[in-house]
Amino acid sequence: MLDTSRRTCFTEDHAMFRDQVRRFFAAELTPHLDRWEAEGIVDRELWTKCGEAGLLCPTVPEAYGGLRLDFGYNAVIDEELAYAGSTAGITLHSDIVADYIVHYGTEEQKAHWLPRMISGETPTAIAMTEPGAGSDLQGIRTSAVKDGADYVINGSKTYITNGQHAELTIVVAKTDPGQGARGTSLILVEAEREGYARGRNLDKIGLHSQDTSELFFNDVRVPQSNLLGAEGMGFAYLMSQLPQERLSIACSAQGSAQRAFDEAVKFTKERKAFGKTVFEFQNTKFTLADIATKLQVGWAHLDWAIRRHIAGELTAAEASAAKLWHTELQWELCDASLQLHGGAGYMNEYLIARLWRDARVTRIFGGTNEIMKEVVSRSL
Repeated sequence: MLDTSRRTCFTEDHAMFRDQVRRFFAAELTPHLDRWEAEGIVDRELWTKCGEAGLLCPTVPEAYGGLRLDFGYNAVIDEELAYAGSTAGITLHSDIVADYIVHYGTEEQKAHWLPRMISGETPTAIAMTEPGAGSDLQGIRTSAVKDGADYVINGSKTYITNGQHAELTIVVAKTDPGQGARGTSLILVEAEREGYARGRNLDKIGLHSQDTSELFFNDVRVPQSNLLGAEGMGFAYLMSQLPQERLSIACSAQGSAQRAFDEAVKFTKERKAFGKTVFEFQNTKFTLADIATKLQVGWAHLDWAIRRHIAGELTAAEASAAKLWHTELQWELCDASLQLHGGAGYMNEYLIARLWRDARVTRIFGGTNEIMKEVVSRSL
């Protein structure tokens, strides 16, 4: 398990919450991971169980059924979920979608949706990426045209986390194509709307148990009251919320890197070659020492970033740097840990294979690491 005894960003309350999260994952998540990996999706029941255990949307204000906790509780869930070797989409639901609704939703929207999100009744997604628009969100083509009291939405989205389970999706659409970024808005779209269609659950290199889908909008009609925040402010909202998304990715990446290292230590101490354990070879010990050193630095930096974010001081450039550094670390450490497994590391029966596969995408989603460098460079 993760050793949090020397962490500097958490309190005793965080520690007690972490124990609760670990027990829940041990009982309700870990026993099913292999089956979910094979089926390509987690059980829908996991969402309601997470809700019952208090693991969804911990930062939501009490007025809407939440606990109004700080982001440290989200970070605990992110780290423990990644350490467990799972890619369930509850982090996007809690760390990203919930914050958009809390910050920009009307009282009616918050009162209606947040309690359902906390209970797990309404899994959520956010639909940004399109077949022709990835990291460049200004290039989206999905449109939302006013018609009477409604918006009529047309377009398609892809690579949407929770796309199969989501009952509510924040759709990024152009409400005024002539205004560029200032013509972008966020609109809440319920899955039950006529013309809303889920595409296939996409076949990915990794993240097999996380449903990732295409979504299609064919004359989907929603009331203008489904607009999230002000019209034309969507791009600004996206930019203001990205720091928490990128910090969330950094937390997961660090937790995954730690698990890869722990698996490598365990394996090399058990596996023998040439009459001694693999761990006893100097190359193994030096490789593990190098990994341990980088993990030490990583946890110290992550604690710094979490503290700054809780205090409201983490900048977009700092969050982008955290996403960049921790996901690069994750890939490097997962790859090195797989190498220490030898041929066994290439076998899917070993957890390290899953960790390695799942690590590849973290340098892409949430904005590619090349975009992270661009964001950091603009702050120099």
